[in-house]
Amino acid sequence: MTDKIGLYPGTFDPPTAGHLDIISRALRVVDQLIVGVAVNVGKAPMFVLEERVEMVEEAIAALGADADSRVQVRPFESLLMKFAKDCQATIIVRGLRAVSDFEYEFQMAGMNVHLEPEVETVFLMASEQTQFISSRLVKEICLLGGDITDFVPGNVKTRLLQRVEGERSTGAD
Repeated sequence: MTDKIGLYPGTFDPPTAGHLDIISRALRVVDQLIVGVAVNVGKAPMFVLEERVEMVEEAIAALGADADSRVQVRPFESLLMKFAKDCQATIIVRGLRAVSDFEYEFQMAGMNVHLEPEVETVFLMASEQTQFISSRLVKEICLLGGDITDFVPGNVKTRLLQRVEGERSTGAD
């Protein structure tokens, strides 16, 4: 019997406690998980692709040996379903925070199954403790001087604070 390979795609700009919650819970459903860090031309990320991949890798390593041995982080900039086939993934993992997420995700799942019928989409509801966290809000809170400790792993907090401080000092010139 072959391993069930799942793919959890996203921009992870930055990775949050919510992302890690979905990664941990996805490991209950799949044998191996690939976290696909996407290049998204529609978004202007705060962090370049390589930084986002590093942050996700560091955060996963902190989850422990089981996660570290079963999760692989890979960048991609192709069509999601092409990347899924390249990875031999048969399951796309998506996290849902609210009803508004479902509308978009439902539409995407329908399109994806049309493109690649052999790949299923599995939705995991965000935990009660993380359902309000989004990368966009974390960046905004950080930019405005708020405390993001509860929303991101320690490695991400450090990088966010460094980036924000760097932007402030650059803007002051």
